[in-house]
Amino acid sequence: MKQGESAAPVICVVGRSKVGKTTFLEKLIPELKSRGYRVATIKRHAHPGFDIDYPGKDTWRHAQAGSDHVIIAAPDKVASIRRVPEEPGLDELLGTINDVDIILTEGYKRSSKPKIEVLRAALHRQPLCVPSELIALVSDFSAPFDVPFFALDDAAGVVDLIEAEFFP
Repeated sequence: MKQGESAAPVICVVGRSKVGKTTFLEKLIPELKSRGYRVATIKRHAHPGFDIDYPGKDTWRHAQAGSDHVIIAAPDKVASIRRVPEEPGLDELLGTINDVDIILTEGYKRSSKPKIEVLRAALHRQPLCVPSELIALVSDFSAPFDVPFFALDDAAGVVDLIEAEFFP
């Protein structure tokens, strides 16, 4: 397997800002987990300067002192924060993930990976992606597109589709 390739299928959950991508993922992930899948997620943050560390904590102090890569390890989880000169591409990030059955992203609408688009009538009635890029459309209205359609709360239906497409 080449660098950046993952044995696990990758599906990007995309849509405009505030349409409910995170909320949908909060339904999709537990449904996948309930069926026995190990799930990884990648969240694309379009703006520089996010922080998941807390001022005053030891790891924050390490970073403030100049550490380029800080890892914190506990008995039940590990977190890694590293400074990068430029945003890594999706394939580079995928190359760091192992031991999962499926990888979901929030964002990466321009990637070549299969996508599920979340669409809300009150915000936009036209999808960002062309139908050939989509495996499903999740929406609060029935859109006239040649793509499988699911209601916003139908995570089980979407997982049925994922299983049929990626885990036959």
